[in-house]
Amino acid sequence: MSDEYYQDKEKGIRIELPETEIAPDQAIAKRFGAFGPFLEKLFASGIEARGVERVPEDQRETRNTWNNLLMWWSVNTVLTTIPIGVLGQFVFTLTFPHAVATILCFGFLGAIATAFVATLGPQTGLRTMIITRYSSGYIGCTMYSILNILTQLGFATTAVILGGQTLASVSSSHAVPLVAGIVIIGVCSLIPCFIGYNMVHIYERYAWMVTFFIMCCLYGLGGKAGFDTSAQQSVEDTGRALSADILSFGSIVFGSFTGWAPVAADYNVRLPADTSALRVFILTMFGLYIPICFTSILGAALVTITDPEYVVAFGTDGSTGDLIAQVLSPWGGGGKFLLVLLAFSCIANNIPNTYSTALSIQALGRPLAVVPRFIWVIFSFIIYTVAGVAGREHFSVILSNFLSILSYWTAFFVVIIAEEHFIFRRPAGKLGGYNLANWDKPSKLPPGFAGILAGCFGVVGAVVGMAQVWYTGPISEKAGATYGADLGFELAAAFAGMTYPPLRWIEIKLTGR
Repeated sequence: MSDEYYQDKEKGIRIELPETEIAPDQAIAKRFGAFGPFLEKLFASGIEARGVERVPEDQRETRNTWNNLLMWWSVNTVLTTIPIGVLGQFVFTLTFPHAVATILCFGFLGAIATAFVATLGPQTGLRTMIITRYSSGYIGCTMYSILNILTQLGFATTAVILGGQTLASVSSSHAVPLVAGIVIIGVCSLIPCFIGYNMVHIYERYAWMVTFFIMCCLYGLGGKAGFDTSAQQSVEDTGRALSADILSFGSIVFGSFTGWAPVAADYNVRLPADTSALRVFILTMFGLYIPICFTSILGAALVTITDPEYVVAFGTDGSTGDLIAQVLSPWGGGGKFLLVLLAFSCIANNIPNTYSTALSIQALGRPLAVVPRFIWVIFSFIIYTVAGVAGREHFSVILSNFLSILSYWTAFFVVIIAEEHFIFRRPAGKLGGYNLANWDKPSKLPPGFAGILAGCFGVVGAVVGMAQVWYTGPISEKAGATYGADLGFELAAAFAGMTYPPLRWIEIKLTGR
């Protein structure tokens, strides 16, 4: 173990540093024998070799903390964020004011949770899933990695479906087939992820400029078509039923923010270890909160247009792509051009899904970690493209069910990491810091019983509080009306938050780690 350590200047957290390690490109080339020379040339051309391995302090390359803002701005100022606001009225029959209030309030909670996780990247130099080893052990990390793989592939599937739908709606006479559109979006997402970390940041640093302009155009054109903020008033529920609708929609909004929490530290691990945690937190929070709220509210506004042509375009199946095509139709060919650009905005959203899925596969264990990162990127692309083609006709159902369930596990995931960081890893805590030399040494990491059990309690909280089409928990039934009130993420966070500290204290008492 190295005797060196990094002292976090803001929190005073003692972080022991590992000894100098061999560069990943050299290690991978050596590991694959006859393929070594080919891999060396590949890595020399700019393809990222590093996967889940920790980024040592002497290999941190940039001080551009603004990437924490610009990347998440690009990732979320996209076509795939618009349907989140649409669901507020299409599924939960909320009026525009209630949908907006729900987005702003629940979104703020989600942005804070995700921004906290992002601060751990520069402090540790570890990818998000590997950080979970310090609270839930090696086995717990494997479990979270499986959940995250499913989460990111779910996000990716919705991204390619919506992008494909939009490309298909550009022209009725020369339409791109939906399947072809899905494949095109998937391939374009694959390229920067195959190249790696630097290309991801280069793309995301500038992608928001075009899409933000298009979103402003949609606000203007939608307003000209006629927003009717009271359009849903006649069908909106009242009393307990209204409260249940707000809580259930709020769960979806929260999940749309915290869905990025399991990958938030993946994209700033190359910042210097002494980077201000407060600066990273603020930039990440606003990089999430402003664009997601801005774009989701746009979706909620577009659904209020009562012009018959727009209603027909949206249809009974809730085709957001067709609705947006109708909104842009007054501009003729210019509108179609903007629609194509908007379809390709899904690439910015899908890049972190693809990149982080590969990292999460490596985090499952050493046998998978030795496979080069770019191989898993290609594998992820194949999986979500096939899933997108298979589920292309059921976008709204996939999105609403997926985002609701997503919020459950990300809620207790963040709570467990936060309690480990602020209670047990603080200077006066039981452990006093992170021994980064042990990130891949199961015998020196926590056994993980506390984290796994607390996660199980979180699942129990989610089960008793969830409200889905296929199941309603007992507490949800009592809290809501006909369909229950979705309290899944709140109870998941509460159950895990109450059980983790005492379980972890016992674990440290018995094992010392």
